[in-house]
Amino acid sequence: MTNIVVIGDPFVPAKNLALAAKGLILEQPLNIQMFDWYAEKSRSEFREIIKILEHDGPNDFELSTDILTAMETADYLLVHLAPVSRNLLTRARNLKIIGTCRGGLEHIDLATVKEMTNLSVINVIRNAEPVADFTIGLMYATVRNIATSAIQVKNGKWPQNFPNDAYKTSFSNQKIGLVGLGHIGKIVAKRLTALGLEVSAYDAFIDQKTLNQEGYQIKLKSLKEIFSDSDVVSLHLRVVPETKNLVDQSLLKLMKPSAYLINTARPDIINQADFVECLRNKQIAGAGIDVLWEEPIRLQEPLLELDNVVITSHIAGDTIDAIERSPQLLQAEMNKVLQKA
Repeated sequence: MTNIVVIGDPFVPAKNLALAAKGLILEQPLNIQMFDWYAEKSRSEFREIIKILEHDGPNDFELSTDILTAMETADYLLVHLAPVSRNLLTRARNLKIIGTCRGGLEHIDLATVKEMTNLSVINVIRNAEPVADFTIGLMYATVRNIATSAIQVKNGKWPQNFPNDAYKTSFSNQKIGLVGLGHIGKIVAKRLTALGLEVSAYDAFIDQKTLNQEGYQIKLKSLKEIFSDSDVVSLHLRVVPETKNLVDQSLLKLMKPSAYLINTARPDIINQADFVECLRNKQIAGAGIDVLWEEPIRLQEPLLELDNVVITSHIAGDTIDAIERSPQLLQAEMNKVLQKA
């Protein structure tokens, strides 16, 4: 018998994860135990839990005794956002695979996972295409003043002049630099090159030969070259110790005064104080961000005082199809691994 534990939440209920578990290529029969974490919360209320989890990690959250007991015999664990803490993992002596139907891994104690032999983590970026679409849309909205004009018109104004007037040009003339070529970064690159734009990228884990073989028309550059050469720099990184506060004054000062910074990834990639200072001093033409260091935005947020930044409310990946289909995407990715085993 194969023991599977699934832990759902208000966004992806356990029953949906259980359906995905039933389609896994595993030795029969399957014993699937279902649990829901914070099932009583609305999605809006649960977002507050997500903020804490993404910021502080999984180890301060308590899971029920029933879940911890079930983990003692679990071979496989499927979750969306439920915390996979050290306490849970130390009980899971038979665990082979953790499957999570989201891109970020902040809810998993990866340090403990590394200590455990024969345990792997499989994740899927459920909203890669929506985030890629939004990123390109945010580039247009920022560079061409679409968002800034729309806001002012709603307030009864009819703006004809903007902070970036000295640098206004067709979007097709912009050279785009991507920092990070994971799944989202590659989709952004593919769509931008299809539009005829020149795209370069920095990624410490990819080489030019591989990119060429995969058919990408991207030139790899150093991080400093991306910031100094690009007209638009777009961030597509996870937050790990090596990337936290990566984009600080040392990189921002390399950017052209006509350049733009776009962030639909994580706020902590950017040093907040340096970013605000950069925009306040008009070091660059502007920025577009979908993520903030504190959400929802505070009325005292310094960025609200600036006219050269477009801020959206962390909605880049928020489409009705992305979350709903995520368990099926996870099932497909897990089956690819299971077939090779």
